[in-house]
Amino acid sequence: MKARDVVVVDGVRTAFGRAGEKGFFWHTRADDMAVKVIRELLRRNPGVAPEMVEENVWGATTQEGDQGITLGRTSALLAGLPASCSGCSVDRMCAGGLTAITTAASEVALGACDIAIAGGVEHMGHHPMGATADPNPRFLTDRLVSEDALVMGKTAENLHDMFPEITKEMADEYSIHSQMRTARGYAEGKIQKMIVPMTVYTKEGWIVADRDQQPRPETTMEGLASLKTPFRVQGKVTPGNSSGLNDGASAVLLMSEEKAAQLGIQGRLRLKGYAYAGVKPEIMGYGPIPSTKKALERSGLGIEDIDIIELNEAFAVQAIIFMKEFGLKFPEDPRLNLLGGSIAFGHPLAASGPRLVMHLLSLFADRPDLRYGMTSMCVGLGQGATTIWENTNYRG
Repeated sequence: MKARDVVVVDGVRTAFGRAGEKGFFWHTRADDMAVKVIRELLRRNPGVAPEMVEENVWGATTQEGDQGITLGRTSALLAGLPASCSGCSVDRMCAGGLTAITTAASEVALGACDIAIAGGVEHMGHHPMGATADPNPRFLTDRLVSEDALVMGKTAENLHDMFPEITKEMADEYSIHSQMRTARGYAEGKIQKMIVPMTVYTKEGWIVADRDQQPRPETTMEGLASLKTPFRVQGKVTPGNSSGLNDGASAVLLMSEEKAAQLGIQGRLRLKGYAYAGVKPEIMGYGPIPSTKKALERSGLGIEDIDIIELNEAFAVQAIIFMKEFGLKFPEDPRLNLLGGSIAFGHPLAASGPRLVMHLLSLFADRPDLRYGMTSMCVGLGQGATTIWENTNYRG
């Protein structure tokens, strides 16, 4: 059996809120955020009736409480999808949502289903990363991993050690550009189109969450220079050159290209290939380099073929290392994160992968001259995740 072509039809997300009591999702359940996104995908795509959706795959890092009980199944039922729609949950920490997409896409490619929803949700206010985890003590006693592997900020400091030429000032400069590009994306009205407004209850009363809380367009180099380095005395990693702790949900609508044609629906991105790779957990931010090399090789492409790159910015140093490896221009490459990145938007773990894919959807919409796009992420405990997409609107 020949694998079928898989296309992304649409994508949508909630705004990303700050984690904790000051975040606008503090009194909102994680599964309700997922439900809001599912319903919005169906509202925006009336050609897809609910009974046509056969699979609902969701990533979440902490699968308990309002992110537990097989979120892919429960969110499908809560959203009004029929009982015939199956669902499951996956966990690859930061790449949970991206893994949900490749899992659902693989089902579609092999004919297990025709139409699927795939997304990721993370309520880091309700579920701080690792708060209830119980790592096997042999990880440390048998020296399987460094103690640093369990603290993401320390892994970023380790990357600075590996690449001493990447200074704190460079990390701060990169972060400024992330903030500026995000502000520009908002000013041009591109970010708002990806967000479904959600009415939520806060300590100030009912509000509409329709804009990310994290971006700081007023950020300056002077302000960044004054921030503390919480992971190491006189270190280089600060809250200003790192992604935030956030709450949010995002998802995409996938189907076979054949089914899209039958329904008269335009598929906007065609999956070209994907790959995951592992690295030492204590340098987890290095992960996107081997996963990208692997994905490019297996797709028959080179980095020069990729017109748009969406790289998740867990830490500025991780992004700069990626740029250095693949010959991208520092601090602002014309192919990289044109609408900003996680240093500005925030990083609600599993929700970030689908956001990257949405940026490709947005950027390719007006650029039929561009053919290939890529998303890539580092992953806690030492992994990289990369997907490669083809612009179905390409007219080169």
